[in-house]
Amino acid sequence: MRVATALSESSSIHSDNLYHLTRDMSGMGLDPMSYSILQPEPFREEPWAEECESLLQVPPEPQKRTSMQLSPSEDKIPVVGPASSPQTGGEGLYFNDGRRKVDYVLVFHQRRHGSIRSPASTSASHDRLSIVSNGNFPPTTAPDAAAGRGGGSGGGDAASVGEVFMELGSAAGSESMEPADHEMRLIRQEFEASLMEAGLEIERDLELKTHGPSFTRLHAPWPVLCREAEFLKIKVPTKTSYELKEERGFGSSMSTVWRKLNQPFQPKVSNQDHGSTKLLSHCFSRDKLHLYNITSKDTFFDNATRGRIVYEILRRTVCVRTCQTIGISTLIAKGVYDAAFPLHDGDYRVIGHLEERNDRQVLHEEWARYSAFYKYQPIDLVRKYFGEKIGLYFAWLGVYTQLLIPASIVGIIVFGYGVATVDTNIPSLEMCDERFNFTMCPLCDGACDFWRLSTACGTARASHLFDNPATVFFAIFMSLWAVLFLEHWKRRQISLSFSWDLTGIEEDEEHPRPKYETILLQKRQRKQKNKKKKKKNKPEKQEDGTVTGKDRWRQKLLSAMAAGIPAAIEKLTWKDRLPGYCINVSSILFMFGLTFSAVFGVIVYRITVSALMAMSPDPETKSNVRVTVTATAVIINLVVILILDEIYGAVALWLTELEIPKTETNFEERLILKAFLLKFMNAYAPIFYVAFFKGRFAGRPGNYVYVFNDYRMEECAPGGCLIELCIQLSIIMLGKQLIQNNIFEIGIPKLKKLVRAIKDKGSAQKESEEERPPQQWNLDYALAPFDGLTPEYMEMIIQFGFVSLFVASFPLAPLFALLNNVIEIRLDAKKFVTELRRPVAVRAKDIGIWYNILSGMGKFSVIINAFVISFTSDFIPRLVYQYIYSQTGTMHGFIDHTLSYFNVSNFKPGTAPHSSEHGEITFCRYKDYREPPWSGEAYQFSKQYWCVLAARLAFVILFQNLVMFLSLMVAWVIPDVPKTIVEQLKREKKLLVEVFLQEEKDKFQLIQSLFAKDPARHPGGQPLPPSQGLATPGRYSTLPSAPAAAAAAAAAAAGDGGTRTRCRAASFSQFGRKIPGSENENSKHTAV
Repeated sequence: MRVATALSESSSIHSDNLYHLTRDMSGMGLDPMSYSILQPEPFREEPWAEECESLLQVPPEPQKRTSMQLSPSEDKIPVVGPASSPQTGGEGLYFNDGRRKVDYVLVFHQRRHGSIRSPASTSASHDRLSIVSNGNFPPTTAPDAAAGRGGGSGGGDAASVGEVFMELGSAAGSESMEPADHEMRLIRQEFEASLMEAGLEIERDLELKTHGPSFTRLHAPWPVLCREAEFLKIKVPTKTSYELKEERGFGSSMSTVWRKLNQPFQPKVSNQDHGSTKLLSHCFSRDKLHLYNITSKDTFFDNATRGRIVYEILRRTVCVRTCQTIGISTLIAKGVYDAAFPLHDGDYRVIGHLEERNDRQVLHEEWARYSAFYKYQPIDLVRKYFGEKIGLYFAWLGVYTQLLIPASIVGIIVFGYGVATVDTNIPSLEMCDERFNFTMCPLCDGACDFWRLSTACGTARASHLFDNPATVFFAIFMSLWAVLFLEHWKRRQISLSFSWDLTGIEEDEEHPRPKYETILLQKRQRKQKNKKKKKKNKPEKQEDGTVTGKDRWRQKLLSAMAAGIPAAIEKLTWKDRLPGYCINVSSILFMFGLTFSAVFGVIVYRITVSALMAMSPDPETKSNVRVTVTATAVIINLVVILILDEIYGAVALWLTELEIPKTETNFEERLILKAFLLKFMNAYAPIFYVAFFKGRFAGRPGNYVYVFNDYRMEECAPGGCLIELCIQLSIIMLGKQLIQNNIFEIGIPKLKKLVRAIKDKGSAQKESEEERPPQQWNLDYALAPFDGLTPEYMEMIIQFGFVSLFVASFPLAPLFALLNNVIEIRLDAKKFVTELRRPVAVRAKDIGIWYNILSGMGKFSVIINAFVISFTSDFIPRLVYQYIYSQTGTMHGFIDHTLSYFNVSNFKPGTAPHSSEHGEITFCRYKDYREPPWSGEAYQFSKQYWCVLAARLAFVILFQNLVMFLSLMVAWVIPDVPKTIVEQLKREKKLLVEVFLQEEKDKFQLIQSLFAKDPARHPGGQPLPPSQGLATPGRYSTLPSAPAAAAAAAAAAAGDGGTRTRCRAASFSQFGRKIPGSENENSKHTAV
C-alpha cells in the first residue's frame, strides 16, 4: 500500500506531522527509499505570498525519474546538481538560479551508507510511504539536468513537487542506519523546517559521496530582511542629507594642509572620505520604506548585515527534539552541525580589472599586505565587512599604535641623553677609577675572592643609560601618556559610534549558552524523577485509607487550579554553581603557586650556577659569571612564561565553563578576567621579583640569608638592580613578541594548513576526477574558524603593561612596541582576510571590559613607576647625598658614601675566602647604609639609611599625587564627546523631527483631499468646507472631526453603489508645532 502526502512549506504541518509520523513508524522498519525532483519551478521573487493546499497525490511513474537514497531529514529541501555553467554575479555566492544570494551556510558531515538505486529495483511487495513537498526548487541551466530527470515532467502543477519514498520494512540491499545518525538527521529536518517557516529559503547540493561535508545554503528574501531589520533596529540611511559644518579661518587652512600631507598615507578605498555631506540615518521600519533610498532590494542590506540577520534567526530558532531552547549554537555543540558561517565576498586575489574588486579584495590589497604598513587603516570598510566589534578592535589598535609614536620619540631622547652624559657622570667615573681602590667583599662563601669595584665599570656605565635624571621625567610623561591615550580613545570611539550609526542602540537580547541549557535540562530531569517517585508513593497511601474520597476531590481541584498558574522560570542558582566556584578559587590559587614556584626555581638556578661557576679554576669563567647567569636565567624565564601562557589560557577556559555562565557576554567577561589575571602574574612575576625583592633580603657580610642552608641569596649588581630589571624586561618583552608573532601566529597556522592539505590530498585526488571547481562555501569551510578577539586583545594588553608599568627602567619599550604593532596590524589583517572564516557582524558600542582593564593598568602604572624610581634606582640616594651630605654640593664622593665597612675577622667559620690574590685584607666594602665595625652599634642601619628611606617614601607620595592630579586635569580638559559630534547629534534630531512632521502633514493633506473629492461626502458633489467636514490641522487636531466621521459612516451605511475609497490606517503623532514648507515628494509613495 502506498500513501502520498503533499506538504506546504508555509504550513507547520511539515515539521510536526512528519516528525510524529516517522517516529510512530520507526518501529516498523522505516527506511529511506528515494527522492526525486520532477521539474524545478521558475524562480519567484516572493514565494512566501503563495499558499498551497494539502491534497492526496499519486506519485508519477518510477520509470520517469532518476532517484537517490536520501534521509528523512532532507525532504522539503531543494536539491540541485552541480552547475555546468558559471553562475551570474559571482561564482559560489548565489543559489543555483544565479539570482538569490547565499547569506549563510550550514555544514554537516554526510554519513550515508546506501547507494543510488532505482525505485524499480526494489521489491514490489514492500509498502512505501511517499511524502511530497512543494518546495521552491530553483531552475538549473545544466543541459544534462533534464536528462537526469528523465526528460522532466509535463504540467505546471507537478513541476514543483518532490517526493520522499520511505519503505515500511527492510529494503533489499540497503545498510542499517546508526541510531545516532538517524536522530541527527531528524533533528536537522525539524530545524531546517523551522527555518523555512521563519521565511528563509534553503538549497542543498545533490551529493553522491558517502562521506564528507554537506552544505546547506540559506537565503533571506526581502520581506524577511525587512522584518528582522525592524526587530533588530538596524539604522539605515534615508534620502535626507545635510551639510556638515566646515571649519573656517586658520583651522580650515591647517586642515587642508594636513589632508594634503596625509594623502600618500591614505588607502585607495572608495567612499573612504565622507565629504561635506552626511545622510540622515534612522532605525529601519517597514512603514517608512519611502523614506529610504532603496535603489535595489538585493544591495540595500550589505552582505554583513544579511549574514547577521540570518544568524539572529538561526540562534533563536527552536528545535524541540534536543529539549533545548535555542537552535544553532546548541546544535553545533551537540554535533548536529559541524559549522555555520556567512560567506566571504569571493576570492581575495584580484583577477581582472582593479575597478571590479570586491570588498575582500580591496581589504587584501590596501590593508592586509605588509607593503601597506605606512598607510592608514580603512576602518570604515573593515567595519562594513566584519562588523562593528572587529572594526572597533582595529580602530583601537590603530589609535594605540599612533600614540606610541610620540612615546617612542621621547624614549629615544631619554636614552640619547643617557648616552650623551655617560662620560660626564661622576658616580660611574668614580667606579671606573682604579685610584679609589675599593676592595669589595666576596660574592660567595669560601671559593670567591675579594674583588675590586673598578671591575664593574661596564655595568655602571650601562646602568647610567637607563638610570639618569631624565628617567623620572619619562616616567611622569608615560603616566600622563596613558591617561591621554584613554581619553583620546574615548573621543575616537564616540566619533566612530556616530559615523557608524551606533548612538542610542540597545543591547541585543542574548540567549542562553548550550552548556547552561544542558545543565538546566539535567536539573529539570532530576526534578521530574523526584516528582515521579513521589507520585508512585501516593496510591499506596490511598489503599491504606489515609486519603478519603473528599480529600481526593480536593486534591484534584487544587491541582486543576495550580495548572492555570504559570510555573516559575527555572534557572541555575548559586547552589548549582558552588562546586564550580570552589574549584575556581582553589585552581587559581594553585596557578599562582605554580607561577611563584617557577620564579623561585629560576632563583635557585641562578644561585647554584653562580656558586658553581665561582668555584671554577678558569679565570675567564669566573669573570663572566654574572653575565652568563643573568642571560641564561632570563631565557629560561621566557620559555617558562610562554609555556605557562598556553596552559593558563586553556585552564581559564575550563574554569569559566565550570562557572556555567548564562550568556556569551557573561562568559567572555569572566574568561577575560581569569585569563588576564593568570597571564599578568605569569608575565610580570619575574620582573616584580627583580624590581622589588632581589637583593633586599640577602643580609650582610657575616650574616647572610641562605637557601637550603647552603646557598646565599643573590644580590644586585654593583651598578644596582635597575640594569638587571632592564635586561629582564627587554628580553621577555622582545622574546614574547617575536616568538608569539612568528611562531604562534604565523608558523602554527601555516603548519595546521599544511597538515590539513596533506590530509585532504587523497580526497582531493578523487574529487579531481569529477573536475568540479570548488565553490565558495567549500573554500570557506577549509579556513580556520573565528575564535573571538580575546587572544588579540590579551596580547596587546600585556604589551601595554610592558610599556606603562616598568617603562622607567626601559625607555626604549615604546619603540619596540611600535615596531611590533606595525607588523601586528598587517598580520592580524591578513589573518582575518585570508585565513579565517568570515565572522558574524556583531554590533558593539565600545571595546567592553578591556577599557576597564586598560584604565586600571594606567592607574597601577603610576604606583609601580613611583616605587621603581624610589627603591630600584639610585635617583633618591643621589638627591639625598647631593643636597644633604655633600660638602661641595656635587656628586663627588657618592660611591664612598654608599659603601659600608666590614671587618673580615667577623666572617663566620668557613665563609671567608680560602685564598686571596690581594694579600692581607682587614676591611672590605659592601653596598648598604650600616654603621662601621668600630661604632658602638656595629652593622646596624645608620642614620643615612633612615634619611634615604624617608626621602623614598616621600617621593612615592609626591609622585603619585602629582601624576594623579595631572591625569585628572588632562581628563577634565579633554571632553569625552567632541564638540562637533554634539552639534551634529542635535542637528540630526532636529532634522528627524522635521522629516516626520512633514510626513504627518503630507498624510493629513492626502486624507483631506480624499474626503473632499469623494462625491458621497456631499449631495451636490462639492467639497465640504473645513468648518463643516474636516478640522483644520491645528496644534492638537490631526484627525477628521466628528461630523466628518459621522458623514463618512452614513455614506458607508447607505451603500449607494458608488466606489468607496478605503483609506489606509496611519499612525499620527501629535507634535506641538507645524513646520511650514512645500509638499514632500515622498508623500506620493504613501499607500492609500
